[in-house]
Amino acid sequence: MPYTPPTPVDFWFDPTCPWAWLTSRWVLEVAARRPLDVRWHVMSLTVLNEGRTGLDERWHRDLALRMEPVRICAAAEERYGSGVLGRLYTELGIRFHLDKAPRERATYAAALAAAGLEPGLAEAAGSEAFDGAVRASHAEAIGRVGADVGTPVLAVGDVAFFGPVVTPTPRGEDAVRLWDGVLAVAGTDGFFELKRTRTRDPLFV
Repeated sequence: MPYTPPTPVDFWFDPTCPWAWLTSRWVLEVAARRPLDVRWHVMSLTVLNEGRTGLDERWHRDLALRMEPVRICAAAEERYGSGVLGRLYTELGIRFHLDKAPRERATYAAALAAAGLEPGLAEAAGSEAFDGAVRASHAEAIGRVGADVGTPVLAVGDVAFFGPVVTPTPRGEDAVRLWDGVLAVAGTDGFFELKRTRTRDPLFV
């Protein structure tokens, strides 16, 4: 059988976003069945919503809190390299989206420890020292797809999209079928958008 080089896939995520989590699990499902070279990067819903008017005080507090785990990811990347982001994202996502754990230092430290990383990096949550790295990574994602998007951003080679946004996570052959569709649109010159209104909340099954 001829050698098939892995397809380069770049995935930008905010660890607090349930939709990005579902899509990331789909990417891993595909990677178990197709040769992919997945590279993980952070982006930030907090940065994305900066300057947005009409948000109440509760939303502003929530957006500020959402920055904390993104900072921790940036701190881990600085300490250990980008190769640790995938497993740290998995541990954070399990706690946020499956266990419904609060976004607080104890949760962050537990995720870091489970990922084999220094739990003390949880202190980065309250530090602006990593905001520059977060913003640079976020800007790279937005620079590929434009400002009218959310998280996740998925790049297949040189072509990037917001999404796919899907629930529940496709598994098995369903996952591969969706991947083949992504490859098809990524390979179509001038393709920009498919969209419909969401009628379900995120389903974690």
